[in-house]
Amino acid sequence: MKGSFCAVILLMFAFVALTVAVQGQGKNPGKELKAAVDRIDKASDVIEDVMKVRERSIPSDLMDKAKAIVIFPGTVKAAFIVGGQGGKGVAIRRVGKGWSAPAFVNMAGGSVGLQIGGQKTDYILLIMNDKGLKNLLADKFEIGGEGSVAAGPVGRTAAASTNATMDAEILTYSRSKGIFAGISLKGVLISQDQDMNQAVFQKSAKQILGEPPVLAADTPASLQKLSETLAVHVK
Repeated sequence: MKGSFCAVILLMFAFVALTVAVQGQGKNPGKELKAAVDRIDKASDVIEDVMKVRERSIPSDLMDKAKAIVIFPGTVKAAFIVGGQGGKGVAIRRVGKGWSAPAFVNMAGGSVGLQIGGQKTDYILLIMNDKGLKNLLADKFEIGGEGSVAAGPVGRTAAASTNATMDAEILTYSRSKGIFAGISLKGVLISQDQDMNQAVFQKSAKQILGEPPVLAADTPASLQKLSETLAVHVK
């Protein structure tokens, strides 16, 4: 019985790892660029869908203040008592009134509790200050470890009516099964997608988002959809 239980747990983790691997591509530059454009398009769609309903969107003043935004579309979560999640996303930094080129990042995490099943969840992370941005530029960091994190408020006036966001380095949101809300996303590891960044830009995420950042305007048009989408919704 114990052996069967362990086998189920290993199977669930294998499912997460396999699904994340399938989402990735090989090191063929053409395939990597296609995968990069697909990831950017999906991240842009998440922002578009979340922001189109003002009463349940991320408050515009928080979006305006964010130093950077990270989107993980379709993150895979699977669990049987012990849970795991993993996904691939895009990070983009504010540069003046515009945006940087997109950098590619990965997420991974686990949890323990009474849980079973699997689903896909979109995550949005607002990086609110310089310390949060510094953590994002590291090779990897754990949310809730190095970074102070809080569930982000939703709605037009939510930001003005709460103090929970005042000192947070990162505000986090999730959308699953059509429900969008702030979530306290802790214990999740964010790391650079080195293969993707090198294949597309021949640079690391730190070089893309650091000083000086690569500008979105200096990238091919196929890589500019996320910056164009944010330009519509962020001042």
